[in-house]
Amino acid sequence: MNSSQSQGCWHHAPFSRRNALQAGAIGILGLGMNHLAGLRAATAWEVSRTGGQAKSCIFIFLSGGLSQHESFDMKPAAPENIRGEFQPRPTKTPGLHICEHLPMLAQRSHLWSLCRSLTHGSNEHSAAHHILLTGHSELPTGFSPNAPSRSDRPSIAAVAGYALRPQQQNNLPTAVMLPERLVHNSGRIIPGQHAGLMGPQHDPWLIDASPFHNTSYGAFPEYAFDHQDRGNPDERIFQAPQLTLPQGLGLRAVNGRLALLESLNRQRDRLAAHAQVENFDRLRQGAVSLLTESTVHQALDVTNAEEKQLERYGRNSFGWSLLMARRLVAAGVSLVQVNLGNDETWDTHGNAFPHLKDNLFPPTDRAVSALLDDLHASGELDETLIVMAGEFGRTPQITLLEKDYKLPGRDHWGAVQSVLFAGGGIHGGNVVGKSDAHGAYPDQQPVKPENFAATIYSALGIPATAAWHDAENRPHQIYHGDPIAGLS
Repeated sequence: MNSSQSQGCWHHAPFSRRNALQAGAIGILGLGMNHLAGLRAATAWEVSRTGGQAKSCIFIFLSGGLSQHESFDMKPAAPENIRGEFQPRPTKTPGLHICEHLPMLAQRSHLWSLCRSLTHGSNEHSAAHHILLTGHSELPTGFSPNAPSRSDRPSIAAVAGYALRPQQQNNLPTAVMLPERLVHNSGRIIPGQHAGLMGPQHDPWLIDASPFHNTSYGAFPEYAFDHQDRGNPDERIFQAPQLTLPQGLGLRAVNGRLALLESLNRQRDRLAAHAQVENFDRLRQGAVSLLTESTVHQALDVTNAEEKQLERYGRNSFGWSLLMARRLVAAGVSLVQVNLGNDETWDTHGNAFPHLKDNLFPPTDRAVSALLDDLHASGELDETLIVMAGEFGRTPQITLLEKDYKLPGRDHWGAVQSVLFAGGGIHGGNVVGKSDAHGAYPDQQPVKPENFAATIYSALGIPATAAWHDAENRPHQIYHGDPIAGLS
């Protein structure tokens, strides 16, 4: 599609302003025609899937940086100021131990594996976000941690969205990010989340279901907390996004699901008629079908799921987000990036041990375990890759920043972190790589962000020779490293 087409410079028979507004307003969360272009026309290179077992990927991102010492790479024999307060517990896999406060994941270790040696060179949040989310160790020329730029590299989600064809003809995007955009507590957007040089038409589709709160973090409403206990109330509501309807009609204005469905179907029929008579372009016709796609409605309506399902995933933003991701991949989305908490949620500089034990690990352990159970029971785990990582790990040494925190924690540490992998051809109960005795640096098989990204691309069947093309039609290789050896 050329630039004039993406700007809507098409010749159509004249039609009313009302119908033009209806067609232009169709979408979810302000989904525009530029995004719809990416749904169907993004695969500029024509190659076939090769090798990969996964049809989809759920990329769980722990913004702020999960401590390896308190989760998947405990060091009980290290000195007291390194090993921390938590104890290791055995998993279902002989010889594999993880944190005592992740009991549900421990029971399911046969379904997942670990890489304990992911490493890069940045200890700064925004730079590390760009590094991990794009799969590039080096920052681009002119990179600014203060704002995303179109000169940034494209995110892994954007690349996957570009490279993969939609699995089903339902006008769903190939790549989605939910339940919120990562925002610093100052209000600035964190780099690494969009398509960068690819252009905005290839940005992952954002499902913005979690309102921003600059001092409250975690799985609200059940597990909301503030790192510094500043006492600001968190009254956020996790809300599935509304479909944009004409003439001010919102979901709440329609009494009952049958009335809503009837209203949507009537609008679909009217718009479909105009599409035929007045020769709407294919992107607008795609928008019409997206508006009434039942799988979209069902996937997003997670807070009204069955009681047993809500109990298993958790009635909080972490549980709802992973349930939404699970439904979206079942509907045909190829990659869903799930941000479990906003920027700094996992940034445990202080009060680390009570906040991890009481606020962060319980909803994460429950929701990720429920996701694994669902996919395993349905037989879909083999074709769904699950990845869980943050932008970096935490320092070996425990510190106390008395000015800001009552209790100790750990600082930023890009030199090593642990990453969880499951499904998509990954052998469960496996550990790849090793950190040193203090959990400070890789000791065996160091893994770079390029290898991390290549593991996702390879599992999804993106060929090693694949490339994406920029606005000047210049090719850019997708792979910049080999997949992590030993996982599959």
